Amino acid sequence: MSRIIRVGGAQLGPLQKSEDRKIAIDRMISLLGQAHADDCQLVVFPELALTTFFPRWNMDDAREIDSYFESEMPNEATKPLFDRAKEHGVAISFGYAEIAEENGVRHHYNTSIIVDKTGHIVGKYRKTHLPGHGEFDPERAFQHLEKKYFEVGNTGFRVWRFMDGIMGMCICNDRRWPETYRVMGLQGVEMVLLGFNTPAANSQRTDEPPGLRNFHNDLSVQAGAYQNGTWVVAIAKAGTEDGHELLGGSAIVHPSGQIVARAKTLDDELIVADCDLDECNFYKETIFDFDRHRRIEHYGLITEQTGVVRPD
Repeated sequence: MSRIIRVGGAQLGPLQKSEDRKIAIDRMISLLGQAHADDCQLVVFPELALTTFFPRWNMDDAREIDSYFESEMPNEATKPLFDRAKEHGVAISFGYAEIAEENGVRHHYNTSIIVDKTGHIVGKYRKTHLPGHGEFDPERAFQHLEKKYFEVGNTGFRVWRFMDGIMGMCICNDRRWPETYRVMGLQGVEMVLLGFNTPAANSQRTDEPPGLRNFHNDLSVQAGAYQNGTWVVAIAKAGTEDGHELLGGSAIVHPSGQIVARAKTLDDELIVADCDLDECNFYKETIFDFDRHRRIEHYGLITEQTGVVRPD
């Protein structure tokens, strides 16, 4: 019997610096309502869905920085979203900036969660591959200070048995690294939930054609899906935030690597696909049957070194 999940990808248009969480939550609830009306069982929202993409701003005041973070989830601002998802009986996933107290130490993470249809958090992932830089860089066209505001996540690439399948999460820049998908693939992942906020311009290469960034986005998620026989639901924040353009390009990708649904705008938009998890099986049992074909005795460098070491 097919294991079909009707998935809604809830792309968000821009959130300005002046707009508060209520505006974001109201828009997310509206998209959730559209998804419910279209019989979606799972709705995926972007990375840092509750605020503007604040790493573009250079801030040093700790209170200002912390104003973009959540110390509990759900909280007063997000409870209406959890309540509406429970009312509709729809599972959701979204990203936010998290303050976590661990062993008496305060940490800042870029986080994503899976919430079941009863409103309970069943999975949490913290971003591993932080892009950008850790200090203000006057040479950049704009800042990308994720390394300043976030710590490298400590969850690893876990998967969860959820909605009759095996699901995992990653966030934005994680999608560009093949290890992200492979670690989940080795756990049998059948659907990767991926939120992103990607600038439409390259701050270090301003003459880069806009189409190339879209190409790299598609290439990353399609390759990850195909090479691991998994669905990938890649959902963006899009449009112009405070004069800075975000890429958009939300897509739902089949285990074959083909895009089966794609956003057409740079605004709030719902894309929908019926995702049959059993369609992962062909790829997992043939060309990407890891048990038969992988040769780990030759892969040591992947975990033995970080940077490039060239031959003499």
